[in-house]
Amino acid sequence: QVQLVESGGGLVQAGGSLRLSCAASRIIFNVYVMGWYRQAPGNQRELVADITSGDSTNYADSVKGRFTISRDNAKNTVYLQMNSLKPEDTAVYYCSARRDPTTTARAYWGQGTQVTVSS
Repeated sequence: QVQLVESGGGLVQAGGSLRLSCAASRIIFNVYVMGWYRQAPGNQRELVADITSGDSTNYADSVKGRFTISRDNAKNTVYLQMNSLKPEDTAVYYCSARRDPTTTARAYWGQGTQVTVSS
């Protein structure tokens, strides 16, 4: 069974930084598109950023210039560096892994990590 385990969430003041990590196991990590999604109460889950096996990245407009996604294939880990955090970034952040870059229909998901940004 594929496992994705997120860590690094927490409470931070606006303007602060957090770094999320997602460790994957039981997958051939370097062929997967890895992504970070988030879901705030009352909202749908939305893409934050993803990174392909070739290190191409994609970001939501709301986080461009503030967040950076990266991956370490040797450690089977994907990261999300979040800077200049805003209260509207508050959400549960989920790690995902998928083979098909066009859909999340068959993606694997982590359990989520809470990020709370206070004003």
